[in-house]
Amino acid sequence: MSFSTDTQVDEAYAQVSTTFSSHKTKSLRWRTHQIQRVWWMLEDNKERIVEALYKDLHKHKLEALSVDVCGIQTACVYTLKHLKSWASDDKPSRFNPLNFFGGTRVRKEPKGVVLILSAWNYPFMELLEPMISALAAGCCVVLKPSELATASQALIQEIVPQYLDQDAIQVLTAGPAEMKYILQKRWDHIFFTGSAAVGKIIYENAARYLTSVTLELGGQSPAFVSAKADIDLAAKRIAAAKFMNAGQVCLSVNHVFVDPIVKEEFISSLTKHFEQFLGGSHIPDYYSHIINKRNFDRLSALLDQTSGKIVYGGERNPETLGFSPTVVVDVSPSDSLMSEELFGPILPILDATLDEAISHTTNNERPLAIYPFTTSQAEKDKILGSTISGGVCINDAIVHTLSEGAPFGGTGYSGIGAYHGPYGFKEFTHMRTVVDIPKWMDIILRPRFPPYTEKSAIALANAFRPVDKVWFDRDAAYET
Repeated sequence: MSFSTDTQVDEAYAQVSTTFSSHKTKSLRWRTHQIQRVWWMLEDNKERIVEALYKDLHKHKLEALSVDVCGIQTACVYTLKHLKSWASDDKPSRFNPLNFFGGTRVRKEPKGVVLILSAWNYPFMELLEPMISALAAGCCVVLKPSELATASQALIQEIVPQYLDQDAIQVLTAGPAEMKYILQKRWDHIFFTGSAAVGKIIYENAARYLTSVTLELGGQSPAFVSAKADIDLAAKRIAAAKFMNAGQVCLSVNHVFVDPIVKEEFISSLTKHFEQFLGGSHIPDYYSHIINKRNFDRLSALLDQTSGKIVYGGERNPETLGFSPTVVVDVSPSDSLMSEELFGPILPILDATLDEAISHTTNNERPLAIYPFTTSQAEKDKILGSTISGGVCINDAIVHTLSEGAPFGGTGYSGIGAYHGPYGFKEFTHMRTVVDIPKWMDIILRPRFPPYTEKSAIALANAFRPVDKVWFDRDAAYET
């Protein structure tokens, strides 16, 4: 596999930098046209995208089309419908004389030349969806697809230049060695999807130039199955989430805390639904495989080291990299399966009351998502009030990311920043405050000019004092 040379990196960076300096990409017409072209690029090549994902991950057409084609097209259409309003100036409330007479406004300006780095599990969506946000903001973009999804990388490298403006959008290929050189460039923003370990490397390199970053990471996202849950529904939806892309999803259910009162019922329902989903074969043809041998061996080692009991699955095929959904019970918090984000089809089950599940989650790194399963509103409120995570999906898993106008992102170890809809636009946008002060305002602002006097101090304070009387007392009493 050949990667971009240092010379090619220099040329690509120089090209997009020159284009951004020309202000070409600031035009709403240009932005709109490029996003429309993304939609048609996907539409014209959807069967090739499906084929590439099958080669890379043995991914079925259902998953490939819904996420890596239609999901990105949804982002295109949503962005096109709202772009004009997103890009319009904001006008702050007229709270003081400057806001009113100075015509204070906030311009939405592109950050500049941005680098977007994708992971291998959704190689099109994780690259092109943030690119749509960057194009909407008016940025120039350098794309770096994952080198581990080789068929997808090759297709991206081929079709992006065919459909999009090469002056403003470039594709580079790189492994870890080549990435060191790419990260030496002075980017105006870096958007990365991948592991926390690599995210730290990206962050460290960005700090050299104080470059802003969006880090879409992952973590150990738990499901809580309460004694008050609809047990069969919880089992079906957790099984479906774990089945998706063989668990190779940053938002997948990493482990399940189940109340001991309903444990046996939950496990029985869980294995029943896995049997239904798998159609009698533990590694059916419509089921994704592990991306490569390194990850296959990593998952196998974790499973071999567990002190828990395998009650379902466990089948592995090192030749095809097929790895069946595997349910492991009687897992302790110190077990090998709890030592890292699994990112695979292994599902550890831990006995825990709701309070114990909350305590374990809050005492560890903040996850990308939490999945509470309960019919009790009091329990839902308790979980929301006692935990911190990137997102929460109650009585289901993963599907909260389909909310196009809502932010998707992590917090702490699970990420920095968020995207989707207006939030993606903001990630690639600099909010620039503009005030135009007329000459006559010196009548109001005259006290600011030296020499300072007692009279001028009082006059200026009165001019900018927000209210004569506040609604709270000296003890700052508040109502609950």
